[in-house]
Amino acid sequence: MTNEKTTAVRRVISFIKIVWTVSIIVAATAIGALIGWENHGLVGAMALGFVGLVAGGFLSSPKFLLQVLP
Repeated sequence: MTNEKTTAVRRVISFIKIVWTVSIIVAATAIGALIGWENHGLVGAMALGFVGLVAGGFLSSPKFLLQVLP
């Protein structure tokens, strides 16, 4: 019975991590694309959208961000 609870808890935690990661990356990409679109047009939207995608990847995993920083 303990293994079933642990498995269920791990599944919930994994689901929350996935939702968190996807939402942060999507939000950062959307914000970058919006700022790029307003200031520089289509090329700026694509460029800053990509920058937002990378920044969202760093923001979604604080452990990874702390490993990259000296």
